[in-house]
Amino acid sequence: MLNAQNIGINKEQPKDTVVYKTGYGLRLGVDLSKASLSFFDKSYNGLEIVGDYRISSRWYLAAEIGYEEEITFEDFTTSSAKGNYIRVGANYNTYNNWLDMNNEIYVGGRYGVALFDHTLRSYNPNVTTGDVNVPIYFPSTPVNTPVTETGLTAQWLEFVFGIKVETFKNLFIGFSGSFKIATAIEDQIGFKTLYAPGFNDILNSSTGFGYNYTLTYLIPFVNK
Repeated sequence: MLNAQNIGINKEQPKDTVVYKTGYGLRLGVDLSKASLSFFDKSYNGLEIVGDYRISSRWYLAAEIGYEEEITFEDFTTSSAKGNYIRVGANYNTYNNWLDMNNEIYVGGRYGVALFDHTLRSYNPNVTTGDVNVPIYFPSTPVNTPVTETGLTAQWLEFVFGIKVETFKNLFIGFSGSFKIATAIEDQIGFKTLYAPGFNDILNSSTGFGYNYTLTYLIPFVNK
């Protein structure tokens, strides 16, 4: 009887053998915010393709490639920029998923490069009395002859924060915001570049901000 009891006591309990796996692969999609802005704002046209590739449980290689054309209206000038850009970098997922969930709350970084054309479309020259002690401005005739410079480049760094949520199997919606620091932006001769594709508005501090709303689909290569 004692041996039977000992056998019952020492008998191992069944273990949970269910293993939850998640997809590793290439995720591709589009930035919905740029498509929407192109539809509602006639001074803007743009398209951005986004993608990432999962290399570990936390890390993703990430990139965005796109085209933008934007008209900037200032008090005395109207200018435009158009061209292509690419941003490359990585994201780190800080979110602990439950079971087979595949969501992200991530931080990341990017290095961005743009090749673009910049045009001074029109401007109002300042006309004064010529006396620095009497700064009286007279009405001037706008100059509407466009002046374009091609082949300009921009380079910058970005710090990114965002989320991605799996709404249906392998289909994700996401949002991200970024803070940008320009490292090298070429100006048109005689006029400062106010907007660079992929960077957005360039502030006086050579910094800028960006955001996107994305719809992406995961092409899983393997489950781990």
